[in-house]
Amino acid sequence: MKKTIEDRLTYLYKGELFSIIGFIPISGLVQYTFPELHLFALSSFWVSLILLELLLLQGSYYWYSKREQLKRENSSITPVHVVRRLHRFQKINGGIIVLAVMVFAVDVWRWHPDYPVNGLKVSGFLFVFAVLEYINYFYLQLSYDNRSDVQYLVRNKKLKRSSMWKDFQRIKKINLYSKEKGEME
Repeated sequence: MKKTIEDRLTYLYKGELFSIIGFIPISGLVQYTFPELHLFALSSFWVSLILLELLLLQGSYYWYSKREQLKRENSSITPVHVVRRLHRFQKINGGIIVLAVMVFAVDVWRWHPDYPVNGLKVSGFLFVFAVLEYINYFYLQLSYDNRSDVQYLVRNKKLKRSSMWKDFQRIKKINLYSKEKGEME
């Protein structure tokens, strides 16, 4: 069982790292192949790409931390310091999402009336993908890529809470317990 979980965590963190590395040359190739998209001139493209890359990096860090914890302590419970760091990133990510919406508005204003419509569509797709990754990591699991996940979905007819969200709830309970214990002393 430990080996299965370790393999799954390795698959998850390496997949996120591969995506981080892969999006950079793909972006360059798209810009080179379709210069009329003006991707590299769109601020919304850069903000969306950076947001996606940061989220993938955070996901990779999360899964890697869980795997290392499993290897060291024989438990895949995420270390408290990792959960706290990711909780801070959750707020930063939310700020970047709001900023990205404003940057899209600036791009539309800046390029008026000669919008690079298809470039804005690509940027919008990238942004939506990043927001879905944000939801997938921090709130609800949106990716169901193995048998047990699909079985859960069919059996319960609802999305699972993300692993990170469960860790946030665990830390909240630890913090509440610590405060109550401190007040009793």
